[in-house]
Amino acid sequence: MKVNSPLADRLRPQSIDDIVGQHHLLDEGRPLRNIIESKQIPNMVFYGPSGVGKTTLASIIAKQTNRSFRKLNGTTASTADIKELFSELEGFSGINGILLYLDEIQYFNKKQQQTLLEYIENGSITLIASTTENPYFYVYSAILSRSTVFEFKPVEKEDVIRAVYRAYDYLSGELGVEINVEPEAAGHIAYACGGDVRKSINAVELSVIAAKRYEKKIDITLEDAAQLTQKSAVRYDREGDEHYDLLSAFQKSMRGSDPDAAILYLARILAANDLPSACRRLMVCACEDVGLANPQIIPIVKAAVDAAMMVGLPEARIPLADAVILVAQSPKSNSAYTAIARAMADIEAGKAGGFPRQLQNKHYDGADAKIKGQFYLYPHDYPDHWVKQQYLPDGVKDAVYYEPGDNKYEQAYKAYWDKIKNKK
Repeated sequence: MKVNSPLADRLRPQSIDDIVGQHHLLDEGRPLRNIIESKQIPNMVFYGPSGVGKTTLASIIAKQTNRSFRKLNGTTASTADIKELFSELEGFSGINGILLYLDEIQYFNKKQQQTLLEYIENGSITLIASTTENPYFYVYSAILSRSTVFEFKPVEKEDVIRAVYRAYDYLSGELGVEINVEPEAAGHIAYACGGDVRKSINAVELSVIAAKRYEKKIDITLEDAAQLTQKSAVRYDREGDEHYDLLSAFQKSMRGSDPDAAILYLARILAANDLPSACRRLMVCACEDVGLANPQIIPIVKAAVDAAMMVGLPEARIPLADAVILVAQSPKSNSAYTAIARAMADIEAGKAGGFPRQLQNKHYDGADAKIKGQFYLYPHDYPDHWVKQQYLPDGVKDAVYYEPGDNKYEQAYKAYWDKIKNKK
């Protein structure tokens, strides 16, 4: 390994036990570990964020199963690269089979993925593909059906800290200096790199390069670590699963009336400078999940969103925090959401066409009309401004789309209309 290569490469684990995190996959007795130890390796897809051990594990598997290890990257590999790999199967390197690690498989087009199928099926190539995107959306179904998917997760802070201290120890020996690390500094790097072990190790290297050296001694302080990892805590790709998981958690926490969780997810969204997504999900939740249980919620939240968009970040966090807590703490009703969903279902089923004659915007009838006249009853001409008449089309004239929620506002309206309609 070249000394000028990144520290994360120089420190790459050489055995399963050296890998930090992924306990659900690699602890003793776990399925993936059992598969590796059996040396009967199936085709696999490693799905998860970057820097959590996918590439490292693939190389360890190749070593333990005595297979030739080849790597291709979906962003750069060409058809010629694939053909060159196939040509190796007839040579010495193909004797025990080739383990192909295909990184970022989602960037391989369908034709490129199809070219791998023949060699995957006959066992001459064992494929380990990795992706940061959901493989069920991005990997060709024929490959997916011949592979086992394993999900890798961001590494917990406690596990990353082990890697951070190991990296400092390694650099201390490599440079021949004493490195003193404040515990708070190591903890900050472990947290701020968002579960990405590679990023945390490279942050360690950067902190040593940037620190002042006193003869044979280097001190790493929390201030040093904070300056070098200001934004790296945010694992957030606006086109990837992490983006949608975060927005989903944000809205579900408001719907579930947990203001603490909702505020945390709001903070993570805003830390990634994604103000529009925060505002949109907040408005949707106010309408969908609070709705008629708090009739003033929509204009209040709209005012908070307008204020946030007007002042921009970082001040936008204040009106949005007000609105998020209000939405989380408000009583909930999805009665309007359910009503429109039911109505849309009838429309899609073709049940809700046409209009009752009395509602049409015409005051004459054609020659084919059996009964002539509109017969519209003007509600304001009747007591309580209500009169019974058909409003729904004939095909759904008995449908009930709206059912009042069990909150005080909707129940008050229900009681009012029950009283009026039942006395007629």
